[in-house]
Amino acid sequence: MFSGIIEEVGKVKKLSEEGGFSVCEILCPKIAGDIKEGDSIAVNGVCLTAEKISGDIFKASLSTQTRRETNLGSMITGGCVNLETALKMGDKIGGHFLTGHIDFTARLKRLDRQGGSVILAFDIPRGFERYAVNRGSIGVEGISLTIAELKNSEVKIFLVPFTLDNTNLRYRNPGDALNIEVDILAKYVEKNLSAGNYGSR
Repeated sequence: MFSGIIEEVGKVKKLSEEGGFSVCEILCPKIAGDIKEGDSIAVNGVCLTAEKISGDIFKASLSTQTRRETNLGSMITGGCVNLETALKMGDKIGGHFLTGHIDFTARLKRLDRQGGSVILAFDIPRGFERYAVNRGSIGVEGISLTIAELKNSEVKIFLVPFTLDNTNLRYRNPGDALNIEVDILAKYVEKNLSAGNYGSR
């Protein structure tokens, strides 16, 4: 479980194939001292396992599904990725609960500066819009963000300079794929309401 507060923008040092899996090696000097082999790390919002740690670099394998359904399948050597270590009991929840399981990828429509903010916009696929509401939370590239406006299928988010400066969004361009995770709490509420689980009477 994660909270969507990015701890470091890491750099992809190496990509290779091992035993039928794609393997990435990511440089992460800031968080390297806090992780150990077997730990979960969110990489652009995708929960991966740190299988091996060598100095400031951790190695993780990507399944075929992960490569196909997230933007990690298009990682390149030298690319920048958002990193967050898993929550520990007692940690502050600075954002909102994220599972590290991506619901879909969306193409960045625009990233425009407007006054002191930057507007990020993308279209949410049919069937997922019910999990998005104005002023609600959504995970974008592993970042906990607030939906400023939801109009038809377009999600609009206002980014403060700190978020842009401390995440990989500053390297994104229109047309790039973004990993999106909708609010897991909305899914649970929907499931229970659909099943008629309104609590005891």
